[in-house]
Amino acid sequence: MRSKDYTLCILVMAIWGLNFSVVKLGLNALDPMLLTGLRFTLAAVPAVFFVKKPDVHWFYLAAYGLTFSVGVWGLSTWAIGAGLSPGMAALLIQTNVVFGLVLGWFLLKESVSTNRFIGSLIALLGLAFSLTVSDGSITMEGVLLILVAALCWSASGILLKKSKTKRIFAFSVWSMLFAPIPLFFISYIQVGTNGLTALVENLTTLDIFSIIYQAYFTTLFGYWIWNRLVVSYHLSYVAPFTLLVPIFAILGSSILFHEAISSQKVLSCSLIAIGLLIGNFPSTKIKELAQHLKLKHSNEFKKEG
Repeated sequence: MRSKDYTLCILVMAIWGLNFSVVKLGLNALDPMLLTGLRFTLAAVPAVFFVKKPDVHWFYLAAYGLTFSVGVWGLSTWAIGAGLSPGMAALLIQTNVVFGLVLGWFLLKESVSTNRFIGSLIALLGLAFSLTVSDGSITMEGVLLILVAALCWSASGILLKKSKTKRIFAFSVWSMLFAPIPLFFISYIQVGTNGLTALVENLTTLDIFSIIYQAYFTTLFGYWIWNRLVVSYHLSYVAPFTLLVPIFAILGSSILFHEAISSQKVLSCSLIAIGLLIGNFPSTKIKELAQHLKLKHSNEFKKEG
């Protein structure tokens, strides 16, 4: 991966990490599905009027739009609304790395190198430690919702690959057209007209900031860069970068909501970071290092002999 893409990827991970806290800001007055629907409405309109439709089948636009909007962010926002802290939501959704490796291997026939496999196992160990947290930042409902969201995230990456689109930004914008109506409908099923009533009566500056941040920074900019990287590189290669998201998320949640950074969370993030480094260390470099150590050991043995 080029150094420019590394920098952009880390920037997007920071934006996404802070997004979990920004989502919680919006949930003070808004229903989760309504908040997510407003996010994707602003992200799609008016941008769709200035961006030409990508030359892909409508199926991919609709399937990606629904999987990504309702599956990933609708459920993630719902999970936070169900009591899962922003930091833990960001941490647990990283199970998409495992789903991404498996789906990329099974559906796209992508190879999975040994170091990425080992790195993913170490990252999973970090995620397992996160489940030992007992400071009230985890709820069973929230965990179940975020795990389904993680699966949807990997599925959306597969759909993007299968579409073979080269116009990533246009694909993102047009797919979002399929997001608002299902999200608003689910909101109506869950809370009736109370969601709209709360929007009209209780909307604050923080709620507006939450919607704008999610629509333009997280969605339009963030996923434009992310989807470009997914198309340019193997899914199993770029997916581990999302392990940086919980580090930024926990820091942001600690600053904004005073979320405790316990020893379990520090250990979880440390293992995740180590797994990321191992998973993204070039296999050729590992082989070269192993050969160098083997040669050095052989020479020392000859000298001793």
